[in-house]
Amino acid sequence: MTDLRSHLHGLWLPLVTPFRDDRLDETSLRRLTRHYAAQAIDGFILGATSGEGMTLRDAELERLVATVRDEMAAGPRTVPICLGLSGADTSRLKDRLDETADWPIDGYLIASPYYVRPSQRGMLAHFEALADHAAWPLALYNIPYRTSVNITNQTLLRLAEHPNIVGLKDCGASREQSIALLRDRPKRFRVLTGEDANYHEALADGADGGILLSAHIETATFAAVYAELKRGNAGAALARWQEVKELTRLLFTEPSPAPAKYWLWRSGLIDSPEVRLPMVEVSSELAATLDREIEQRAKVAA
Repeated sequence: MTDLRSHLHGLWLPLVTPFRDDRLDETSLRRLTRHYAAQAIDGFILGATSGEGMTLRDAELERLVATVRDEMAAGPRTVPICLGLSGADTSRLKDRLDETADWPIDGYLIASPYYVRPSQRGMLAHFEALADHAAWPLALYNIPYRTSVNITNQTLLRLAEHPNIVGLKDCGASREQSIALLRDRPKRFRVLTGEDANYHEALADGADGGILLSAHIETATFAAVYAELKRGNAGAALARWQEVKELTRLLFTEPSPAPAKYWLWRSGLIDSPEVRLPMVEVSSELAATLDREIEQRAKVAA
């Protein structure tokens, strides 16, 4: 395993989970792993939002992690794996940390408790209890438009002092809050944006990278945006961003990850665009739009 503290930066891919006939499609999963491990990504997130983690049975989640790790071990390159976990019951999440402690992962991405809307003191105690208990480092996931509660910067800065909390996936939807956090955070606490459409903006503001569903498509270009900014080439980074900026809108036109799965299916990387209810596959109208975009980008690449 790798030290997540030194690897939580750059471009991370929240890998989609391929299904076929309502089963985990291991053939497609291995194909995806080989493909993206060879790209300029810095890590995988498994079983989180983009991976439809809330629909995965425990045995499927374990098989997902084992398959990805096994496929990387057989190839020329490995990248760190973070396991996505979520829930509103601290005790149950501690049990999940115990149950996954010996899995071949490098850390966890844990979302704030959903639906129950705890106070800031409650979230502080929740995440500290998990960090004290976890065998692997934690990255936090702040996404208030899904959980109905925002982790404030005051709480995040307290949590950043914990030695087993190493970073944040920032979907707070407030640039002002993000900039203030980037200014005040401890140096060792990494902040990666999870807002695909704001990727370039967040990097320019000082974020350490991105966790981007859109990077399933044109992966090298998303990686180049980060690389050019790191080299100080602001103009080149903006030019590369303009190449993929529209993708970050198109792939979220309907609930994610259905549009990305359709694209990957049409591109031959997965054998089915299947998603699990309550998600549904893309509409015929969006499918036609995606087909046109796929065809147009194929012509440009040729």
